Amino acid sequence: MSVRQTIKHKTQALKGRVTERIGRTTRNKRLRREGRTDQISGNLKQSGDKAKNAFRR
Repeated sequence: MSVRQTIKHKTQALKGRVTERIGRTTRNKRLRREGRTDQISGNLKQSGDKAKNAFRR
């Protein structure tokens, strides 16, 4: 796994957290849902990469 992929997945999770917070603040359900989706997706990708690295070593 490259450093670029790691950064990409972490920024996706961070973007999700920010979007969810904005959605909460503005009471916008769509933004909250998008934020949660991005956050979960980024975290799952990070977990998958960690599992790949564990089996490579």
